[in-house]
Amino acid sequence: MSNFLADPREPREPAVATAVFRIARSRPGSPDPAWREYEVPLKGHTVVLDALEWIRSRVDNTLLYRHSCHHGSCGTCGMVINGEHALSCTTNVMDLLEKSREAGGPPTVVVEPLPTMNLIADLAVDPAPLFRDFPAGAGYLRESEFNRGSEVPREIERFVRFENCIECGLCVAACPVVRIRDFMAPAALAAYNREIGKNPDRAAELLGEVDSDRGVWGCDRHLECSRVCPTGVYPAKHIVELQRRIKKSREA
Repeated sequence: MSNFLADPREPREPAVATAVFRIARSRPGSPDPAWREYEVPLKGHTVVLDALEWIRSRVDNTLLYRHSCHHGSCGTCGMVINGEHALSCTTNVMDLLEKSREAGGPPTVVVEPLPTMNLIADLAVDPAPLFRDFPAGAGYLRESEFNRGSEVPREIERFVRFENCIECGLCVAACPVVRIRDFMAPAALAAYNREIGKNPDRAAELLGEVDSDRGVWGCDRHLECSRVCPTGVYPAKHIVELQRRIKKSREA
């Protein structure tokens, strides 16, 4: 739950600072965003999503953005915050202000929608481009490495868990290659490599789908995808592993 939307019967923690949020406001087809500024009271633990919730509930209920879990699990609230691709629910505003002060900048937080996605309005984007090239039939579960050695209950066959990728799209938005040419993008390629690891019998089929300039050979090794990933998937590592798999298959 947002820090600013707590039970009104609870004592309110006083604000410790304020920050100006400069937000890109736009609708599809608009040539340029109309920038709006809002002054937001802050607490020490305020994250960017809290501030957006405060703006929408107290100042401007027309502000549009996507969110769900509020704790970095759903991947819904990815945005560009002070030039960095990040989840708004885990980006602390006080940390942003400290970085700005160290750089000699103003106490302003600039928030923009993720590029390379389909703009809905304001900060809300349609993540369809993220899923365009995911491998068909790929599963979201993997064998859990955290329960090895533990007794498996009779009710289940084995311990499984969700994949690390939360499908936030930060890697796709940050990838310089996606912006300049047709490229399958880091998230999809990482999914291909994980699927091969789970289903080796599909290796030849899946490697054939990524063995192209649009696939693994289109990567220019900028490594931005791995840098911005909030869950440590490191897509660049998976792309390199796919390249190695393809080279090895050619030698066989």
